[in-house]
Amino acid sequence: MLTRVLLTLIVLVFGSGLAIAADDEPKTTVVSFGITDHKVDEAELLKRRALPKPRFNSPGVAYGWVAHAKKGDKIEVHLTKDGESLMHNLREVTDDDSDVLLQAGKTGVPAGGWPKGQYTAKVTVTRGGETVAEQETDPIPFE
Repeated sequence: MLTRVLLTLIVLVFGSGLAIAADDEPKTTVVSFGITDHKVDEAELLKRRALPKPRFNSPGVAYGWVAHAKKGDKIEVHLTKDGESLMHNLREVTDDDSDVLLQAGKTGVPAGGWPKGQYTAKVTVTRGGETVAEQETDPIPFE
């Protein structure tokens, strides 16, 4: 019941991108993803406020929130710099119709600050070896 209520709230907040598939089964969807300067939670993401961009002297955290993941799905989040993964986090889903928020990055500042470059967050959901959802942010510098 709580999952259905959450789905309704998410659809109202994020739009119809979470449409129910033809077989009445919810579609696995990346509902929110990005890079910010702190760890996030679902409550903060539901507010739909712009999150602060990381700076060269702040933490940097990539995040991805996936709705309707299935048991056995693998969800991966990468913080990349110039196309190369710097840090990643991988989780295998243990229950059907799960919502998963996964994060990868540093909650502290690297010694000397973040190196110059273009940073992205990439979220991938794989099921049975096939990609079922994938999103990547536009590159941003940590100024």
